[in-house]
Amino acid sequence: MKKLADFMKTTAAGGFFVLLPLILFYLLLSQILELIVGMATPIADLLFPKGTFDEVSAPVLVAILLLLGASFVIGIAMRSENGRRLANWIEQNTIGKLPLYKAVKELARGFAGDDAFQPALLRNSETEQEMIYIVEKHDDGRHTVLVPWAPASFAGSVKIVSGDRIELLDTSLGDVSRILSQWGVGTRELLEQKEKPHGEVSEGST
Repeated sequence: MKKLADFMKTTAAGGFFVLLPLILFYLLLSQILELIVGMATPIADLLFPKGTFDEVSAPVLVAILLLLGASFVIGIAMRSENGRRLANWIEQNTIGKLPLYKAVKELARGFAGDDAFQPALLRNSETEQEMIYIVEKHDDGRHTVLVPWAPASFAGSVKIVSGDRIELLDTSLGDVSRILSQWGVGTRELLEQKEKPHGEVSEGST
C-alpha cells in the first residue's frame, strides 16, 4: 500500500511540475492578448463607428492589424519635419505631462534596442554583483540605476552610484528582464556568453 501511495505521489508531483508552466504560460498569453485588444480599441473607436468590431470572430487579429496600420501611418508622418514637430508638440503638451510617461517611454526604447535602460552589473564587493538597469548618466561620472527585485523585473530601488562600479552587459533589456522574472534562471548562460572570447564558436555550431 505504501509503495502505491509513493508511486501516486511522485507521479502526480512530476505531472504537476510539467503542467504548472503550461498553465502559467496560458495565463500570461491570455493577458497579452487582452492587452493587444485593449490597445487597439481606442484606435478602432476613433476610425470606425462604435461597435464595428464587436462581432468579429478574430478580435486579436483585427487588433494587431489596426496597431500595425496605425504605427505605419504615424511612422510615415514622422519622416517629415512637420510631422515630427507636430508629434513633439502633442507629446509635450498632452501625455508628456503625465506622471511616469517619460519612464515608460525610455523603457520602450530599451526594449527596442536603444541605450535607454541599459542592462548592467553593479559591483558591491570583490565577490558580489547584482543586475541593474542604467536609467541616467550624470556629467560627473555617476549613474542613476534601478536595482530590480526578482521576480518583479521592473520594480526595485533607485540608487546613484559611481560609474566605475558598473559593467555593461552585452545583451538586451528583454533577456535580462526575463531572467529576473525567472528568479535568476539563465544567469549562468548569460555570463558565460559575456565572458566568451570574441570569435569563439560554441559547441555544436558550424
